[in-house]
Amino acid sequence: RLQKLKEMFVSKFGSAPKFYVRAPGRVNLIGEHIDYCGYAVLPMAIEQDILIAVEPVKTQVVQLANTNSLYLDFSTSVNNIQINKTNPQWHNYFLCGLKGIQEHFGLNNPTGMNCLLDGTIPPSSGLSSSSALVCCAGLVTLRANGKTLSKVELAEICTKSERYVGTEGGGMDQSISFLAEEGTAKLIEFSPLKATDVRLPSGAVFVIANSCVEMNKAATSHYNIRVMECRLATKLLSNSKGLDWKKMLRLHDVQTRLGVSLAEMLTIVEEVLHPEPYSTEEICKCLGISLEVLQSQILSQNTQDVSTFKLYQRAKHVYSEAARVLEFKKICNEAPANALQLLGELMNESYISCKEMYECSCPELDRLVDICLQFGAIGSRLTGAGWGGCTVSMVPTDKLNTFLKNVEKAYYQTDMQRLTLENSLFATKPGRGALVFVES
Repeated sequence: RLQKLKEMFVSKFGSAPKFYVRAPGRVNLIGEHIDYCGYAVLPMAIEQDILIAVEPVKTQVVQLANTNSLYLDFSTSVNNIQINKTNPQWHNYFLCGLKGIQEHFGLNNPTGMNCLLDGTIPPSSGLSSSSALVCCAGLVTLRANGKTLSKVELAEICTKSERYVGTEGGGMDQSISFLAEEGTAKLIEFSPLKATDVRLPSGAVFVIANSCVEMNKAATSHYNIRVMECRLATKLLSNSKGLDWKKMLRLHDVQTRLGVSLAEMLTIVEEVLHPEPYSTEEICKCLGISLEVLQSQILSQNTQDVSTFKLYQRAKHVYSEAARVLEFKKICNEAPANALQLLGELMNESYISCKEMYECSCPELDRLVDICLQFGAIGSRLTGAGWGGCTVSMVPTDKLNTFLKNVEKAYYQTDMQRLTLENSLFATKPGRGALVFVES
């Protein structure tokens, strides 16, 4: 693949690349939509990745090209980076990583570069292709400008810089892209960022199945509305407990300040919040603020026209999912005889919560989860933001081949469009994190 990329680079730019950077996609085994609430998640890197061939150049121009002809070439001055939030194209994610590194170091005269990108992560599939591109671009810019940072620092910069494109993410994708190690999943905790190995039990493999419904987090409002619902739930819960709600941003902050367990937080949610949606008027009344303050100081730009928010359901999902992550890690560590069955149950509970409490599933994902469970998965759930993208299923190793055949027949062969998509169904092992290769 490197050789082929090099040949394409030479024919495109007329010279050879000086180095290559690779950043992997990821699958989140459990812990959906809780990283931006401050809670630990449990992902692993997958073998699919973004690979970029790079040549630093004397001009202050970045030229971007893609091996996939669907993605058009792009060039810009490194001193004038404009990132389009309303209709994010592939190159905008590269520009996020570039801008993040430039701003971190205050680079006045950044190096121009020619870059050719090759990606094997299915786009908009919930396997983090966009974050892998941001991370790859951050590492490319770092290397081209002769700077160094730790993996943790890189992950934190890339998390912040992806927000330039309008995605209010929490940092899981960027963290696993840099901190992943072959053969182990990771428990990733935030503030401060920390990754702990989680050895997955033997006897089962994880299978990723693409629903073939694309979901672009930056181009739709579902994702950012959920982020705001969690923020508003944080404010109302804090206010009800006499905390300074103005300073509280994440559901994790409430638990920390109250010094209670996740189970106790679930009880507090039941006591304080009602299941019916909250109108903006009711939220303003609860917090004693005007609509103008709510819109300008609390809501993000792309959620200011939303009129109702579900706070009870979102908070309930987050606190229960955070508990499932810790339980998943505990089972992996203790490895009881029925570990696989227990982990499968947690994955199934997570899926039901995502579907019913967080409402981030879709009919195709529901169908795919049902098919996977029907053909022998011990546990199956949506992974990534949802509303499309992929499922992840835990399948006994000895049933893998029949499982793959049956799922392919039941889900993919019934639809011509699904049949034509590559990389739609595959087993995966925990892969390694981002790397730089230098042309010898």
